[in-house]
Amino acid sequence: MAAVLHIVDLSREFHLGATRVQALRGVSLEVEAGEYIAIVGPSGSGKTTLMNLIGCLDTPTSGSYSLDGEEVSQLDDDELSRVRNQKIGFVFQTFNLLPRATALENVALPLVYAGGSRKQRREAARRTLERVELGDRLDHRPDQLSGGQRQRVAIARALVNQPKLLLADEPTGNLDQRTGAEIVRLFESLNRDGMTIVLVTHDPELAKRAQRQVRIVDGEIVADVREGSSP
Repeated sequence: MAAVLHIVDLSREFHLGATRVQALRGVSLEVEAGEYIAIVGPSGSGKTTLMNLIGCLDTPTSGSYSLDGEEVSQLDDDELSRVRNQKIGFVFQTFNLLPRATALENVALPLVYAGGSRKQRREAARRTLERVELGDRLDHRPDQLSGGQRQRVAIARALVNQPKLLLADEPTGNLDQRTGAEIVRLFESLNRDGMTIVLVTHDPELAKRAQRQVRIVDGEIVADVREGSSP
């Protein structure tokens, strides 16, 4: 299958005064279309830096990164913004919903940048909310929804542009165990439908539900284990 992500020798350095911090050290990673992988590691391991690079929220110090066949590691800010809008759906621990907007309006928001009529945007948002089982909550504002429902709205917003990649950062971190399990089952359902998912988490139980676990420590990948294989 074609690779959605292709990363070769990716490094990222930060400078804190006179101190040079090597957050990523020559990371190489390939993710095929339809995979569901979890990136795990302790705090300070570099997994957030890697997530920011994968999500085109940052650019590497060195190395190459292609997303859906497009080399993105050297793009400028405007081009990175286009890639984020067209090819990546983001799901965060904090839902980042507009508090005064309805579920339908929150989900339709990314489509404003993609063009199309208001009617087309609303129809696409409605279909996507139905996909995450919120077809009966279209006109509810975030304060009228439970935590799990708010995360489903956030997932629908991430899906509405039909991205090549769904990137989730601790998506169950603000949810109780039962509600978190519902969100995990939703991710698994989306993956069965063909969505490529990269999940960033410190939760080993959540990571075990993925098909593949990539462990990063001190800015380097130290393990890459597929479901059913030996570590």
